[in-house]
Amino acid sequence: MAPRLTKLQQLGAGVTPAAPTRTGQTLVDDFIVYLRGECHLAVNTIDAYRRDLRRFLAWCDSRSLGGLRIEDLSEFIGSMQDERLAPASIARCIVAVRTFYKYLQLEGVVTDNPADLLAAQKMWERVPRVLTIRQVESLLAAPRRIDRYYQRDRAMLELLYATGCRVSEVCQLRLRDLMLDQRHIRCEGKGGKQRIVPIGGQAIEAIQTYCDDLRVTLAARQPQPTDELLLSRSGRAMDRIMLWRLVKTYAGRVGIDSLISPHALRHSFATHLLAGGADLRQVQEMLGHASIQTTQIYTHVEHSRLKKVHRQFHPRA
Repeated sequence: MAPRLTKLQQLGAGVTPAAPTRTGQTLVDDFIVYLRGECHLAVNTIDAYRRDLRRFLAWCDSRSLGGLRIEDLSEFIGSMQDERLAPASIARCIVAVRTFYKYLQLEGVVTDNPADLLAAQKMWERVPRVLTIRQVESLLAAPRRIDRYYQRDRAMLELLYATGCRVSEVCQLRLRDLMLDQRHIRCEGKGGKQRIVPIGGQAIEAIQTYCDDLRVTLAARQPQPTDELLLSRSGRAMDRIMLWRLVKTYAGRVGIDSLISPHALRHSFATHLLAGGADLRQVQEMLGHASIQTTQIYTHVEHSRLKKVHRQFHPRA
């Protein structure tokens, strides 16, 4: 019996495959498997693609993926704008749809790719919110000795500001990633890329105090030892949601909850470094940005701050 040809082999051999019977949701599921197995994208990126395509399928309703035209896809983009989605969310959704259609074309599900004609959503410049140095100091001092997990929470906040790491990067930190005697840590960023980030003395002191005391107690609550640095009260690794809630709780305690998110500490880290005279390329390396253009937004933050000072104090502003 002749071996069965794959769909791509059939196309190459001039054999017309049977009409596809997979539903839109099945195609999306297969696409997610493709992203994970062939493209090796980060888990968070894959989850974002899944959410965006779920939105796209809901909008398609009963319409065939193969029958959509560029006019239809433009209508989909307009529907997201009507929902007042953030420009970054719309831009990411456009990328998800374009990549999905390239996959459908590769699989022979569609012949024409109308998504290729989709222009990337223009992302107008939005300056990220940055805390002042005084606000940062208030936030870092928010955990008090009366708080049950004071040592862990202080170490967590110090880490976020001292390194500029993303929330997911801090949650994934392991004991073996700490090289405190050399005053740096190793973290894994987007796409599994590793980088070395310097860390200051106050953060080192907070981490060492936590590891020597509270972390030992928390780790003992699990039958198997764990290597993650930040642990929950049950002894398991802290997740992003828990970290986010803790930052909001402490921010609310010191009266800056309307401004703060864990990512605001990353923004503040970069902006304060540049304001102090750090080189843009060095900041890019510490943040783990693939492109210098991503890091340049923080120069705009500093410029906007200077403009505000000028308007406030210059007699002829």
